[in-house]
Amino acid sequence: MTGLRSLALLLPLLLGWASGHPAPGRRSFHKLLLISFDGFRWDYDQDVDTPNMDRLVKEGVKAKYLSPPFVTMTSPSHFTTISGRWVEEHGVIHNMLYNSDKGWKYDFKATQNKTEWWDNGVLPLWITAQRQGRKTASFHYPGGGAKYDGEPVQRSLVESYSHPDSNETEWRENIDIVMDWFKKEDFDFVTLYYGEPDNVGHRFGPETENRRVMIQQIDRTIGYLREAIERHGLTEHLNVIITSDHGMTTIKMKPEVTEILLTNYVKYRDLVKFDLVDYGGLGMIEAKPGQEENLYQALKNAHPSLHVYKKEEFPKHFHYANHKRALPILMYTDPGYNINGRLILHINKGDHGFDNSVMDMKTIFRAFGPDFKKDYLAEPFDSIHIYPLMCKLLGVTPEPHNGSLAVTEGMLRDSSGQNPGSATASKTMHNVVIGLGTVTAVLFVLFIAAVTYTAIQRKKT
Repeated sequence: MTGLRSLALLLPLLLGWASGHPAPGRRSFHKLLLISFDGFRWDYDQDVDTPNMDRLVKEGVKAKYLSPPFVTMTSPSHFTTISGRWVEEHGVIHNMLYNSDKGWKYDFKATQNKTEWWDNGVLPLWITAQRQGRKTASFHYPGGGAKYDGEPVQRSLVESYSHPDSNETEWRENIDIVMDWFKKEDFDFVTLYYGEPDNVGHRFGPETENRRVMIQQIDRTIGYLREAIERHGLTEHLNVIITSDHGMTTIKMKPEVTEILLTNYVKYRDLVKFDLVDYGGLGMIEAKPGQEENLYQALKNAHPSLHVYKKEEFPKHFHYANHKRALPILMYTDPGYNINGRLILHINKGDHGFDNSVMDMKTIFRAFGPDFKKDYLAEPFDSIHIYPLMCKLLGVTPEPHNGSLAVTEGMLRDSSGQNPGSATASKTMHNVVIGLGTVTAVLFVLFIAAVTYTAIQRKKT
């Protein structure tokens, strides 16, 4: 009976081991690559030949269009995608870090390395996934160079000032680097950012041959991506989401229209302490002490295409103004009208930052991989819903967010409606079942050994 007593003592230890040790080589989620092509308007592929994007329609998911958040700028929109929160909740309310008391502003690229601009108590998916055992990286994606709650993204490359946004060879090299991260270093989640077609849309305008040529370059890059995935043996292991941050519209200029120049309506020296204008269709301004009402009254009816609000009266549906960083007076314009402060430079032929309900501000959503249906056309949706979708794909329990998995789960092959994080629970249950099977086999062997030992001992006595 000594052998049987030993068996009884081993049983709880073996059960504990089974529940805590996963089966080797098994995982319940696939890898995920999120790619953003900055400023890719929803209809850019409709007036140019794009065979690779057309192929994605048949082999994956296409949304009719995607609605970005307000304000339709690069950093605010990208951080909504990676966090699932409205702009007024995550606090990245502009491309530029600024301080109205000190009077300074950092441009878009300088702001990428400023943790104080990005870290506002909302965790992006990189950090959430890392804390749940995933390996994550950011390649030029806005916000990827910051620390959140003191924690950096495990691997992050930030764009330099001299980075060549439109170099097709470099684009392909970046894809090869990311594929190696997945294949050789076993990364689970990578974000990859390209600065086009935003730059060409600004410089030449969205309705130009220059923009159409750039879309063809992007299409070739998507074709190269598909080849690279296959070449690295990742076809059955990698989900890909391709999206953008906003669209683009042609800027209206005189003599076609009367352009908006704030110095035509207010005396800056007397009324204005700080402004954030000359940046598309959104402007913010702070008055000198005691001049708040005078400044507001001077601006509110200044131009028929300029919509001026006190911060507390800004339209709630934009989910924008309810943050401490928003300045006391906010303005936005009708599509195509830029807000100019002291002078008009006419640098940009195209721009964004306008009302996110305007069709020219809508953008794209494409997806393919082992978890996505094929030849699936999704209805339009807001970009906040990408976050819970990504959590579902990665088997990650999400942080609080404004999105809903119900909006996107129909595009998944397994759209049973389980909540994000259920993959983790399923993985745990799977491990327990495998472990219990192992324990059963071990117990059976021990039982036979114990019975044999007992029989031998009886013969001896």
